[in-house]
Formats: sequence, C-alpha cells, structure tokens
Amino acid sequence: AQAGGRATLSEARAPIWYERAGTGSPPLVFVHGFACSHADWRPQLDHFAATRTVVACDLRGHGETPGDPADCSIETYGADVAALLAALDLRGAVLIGHSLGCRVVLQAALDAPERVAGVVLIDGSRIGMGDPETAGRVMREQIRATGYGAFARRLFEEMFLPSSGVMLKNSIVERALELPAPIGTALFPRMVAWDAANMERALATLSAPLLVVQSTNVNAQRVRVALSADESTPWLDLVRRLAPNTRIEILTGVGHFPQLEAPEEVNRLVGDFASVCAATFMLGSASQSGSAPLA
Repeated sequence: AQAGGRATLSEARAPIWYERAGTGSPPLVFVHGFACSHADWRPQLDHFAATRTVVACDLRGHGETPGDPADCSIETYGADVAALLAALDLRGAVLIGHSLGCRVVLQAALDAPERVAGVVLIDGSRIGMGDPETAGRVMREQIRATGYGAFARRLFEEMFLPSSGVMLKNSIVERALELPAPIGTALFPRMVAWDAANMERALATLSAPLLVVQSTNVNAQRVRVALSADESTPWLDLVRRLAPNTRIEILTGVGHFPQLEAPEEVNRLVGDFASVCAATFMLGSASQSGSAPLA
C-alpha cells in the first residue's frame, strides 16, 4: 500500500499531500481542523490501517500542502477532498472531519454524494449565523483588533482541559501558531461565513448517514467547556432538527481533540459506524443497479 505522497488531482487543482495506508472497505478519509494537520489522526490511521483503506490529507496552506490565502476556503477544501476521492477512486467512503474539517467533509459530501457512504463530525460547531457577509466581516474585524497571533493563541489554548495534558496542549498550540498569518486571517472568517451560508443546507440535504461525536461546547460567554453525558448544545439541537436520524455520542472529560485524548473510544465509535455505513451503501448500490444482494 502507498504510505504517502502528493496527488495532483487535476490540471486545475493544486497538489494535495496525503497519506494512504491499508486495504479494505469502507475507506476512511480523515480531514483535520484549522491550523492543524493530518498528524492529528495518527491513532486512527494506525488502528484502522490493519483492516481498511485509510487516507488523511493536509488541506491547502496546512502541513505539507502549500496554499495561497486566496484559495483557502471551505468551498475549495471540500472540492479538493471530493477530487481526492475521485483521484484515488474511493467509493463508499466514510468522511471524518474534526472542527473546521467538519465543514470540509460536509462540503465534500455535497460535491460528491455518490462516493460517500457516511460522515462523521468530531467536536463540530456552528459559529456563523445570519447574513454570511456580515458574519465574515465581524470575524475579520475581531481578528484585526486583537492581532492574528494573539487570536490564534487564545483560540487554541482554550481548546484543552486541565486533564488534557500539558505536552499535548503545548505541541498543538505551538503548531497552530506556525500557520502563516495571511492564511489564518483569510480562512477563519471564511469558515464563519460558510457556517452562516451553508451549514443548515449541508445538514438538511445530507443523504449519507451521520455520526456526531461531541466533547466540548463554546458557551454564551465564549468559553469552551466540557460536556456532561446528558447535556445538549445549540449545535447539537441544530443537528437534531435538520438531520433527525443522526447518531450523537458525547465523550465526557476530554477537550476539543478527542481523537487524540480518547483515541480508543473514538476508534470504537468510528469503526462501528463505518461497518453500518458499508452495509447500507452496498444495499443502496445494489438497488440502484437493479441487482439484489445475495441472501
């Protein structure tokens, strides 16, 4: 199996760095968050490569993938992931996104629904509401007022709990600060604007099964807090309203990176969900082709 490499998705698209390992269905495609990289999925890649095809990419401007600030948006990232599915000929894929990556996999599922068997959103949210242009502009002004470096440091330092571990927190905060300021300053407001313009449509029109794994919430005071097992949030309420068949799992006692802080639990949830998605996708494909599955 190919361990990693650069994929030139088409003449019109930039090279996207990705890591690929393992064989088996359904393929699992992992998409990282803002100012992060494919490395955030190492516990999942190592675990699932024994039984399934796994792919993790670096979005434009992140990790090993170059990027121009003008090209860093949820729309472009979603198109890149959809193009990666086509370039690698992945069918019946389960797309797993974290944080900003939740928006990217929803956009990719809109762009290439025929290749997607399921979607997993790990500690997602909706930040932008109302008029998209206004939402983006307000966020740009907030970043400009504080300075991007201070904005990014505070954003990431508040993603962790005391139990998260100092080494994990420091490594992720310091890596986040390596994202070039022009990219971060352009991308984060665009993500907020995408939330306002597209989040509800993306959830309401998603045809594939959806799993939401939630560990934190940013409360009304703009402070990130851990969730209790029976707690809901405006984000979870939105998911329940627009995608009522969604499976929602709350992980308690961990911060914003549950795939790193509670990898065994995340792996179990993703693995169980992927197995169900594979069976559902096969049945759907059989019915569309006019053939019946064997009893």
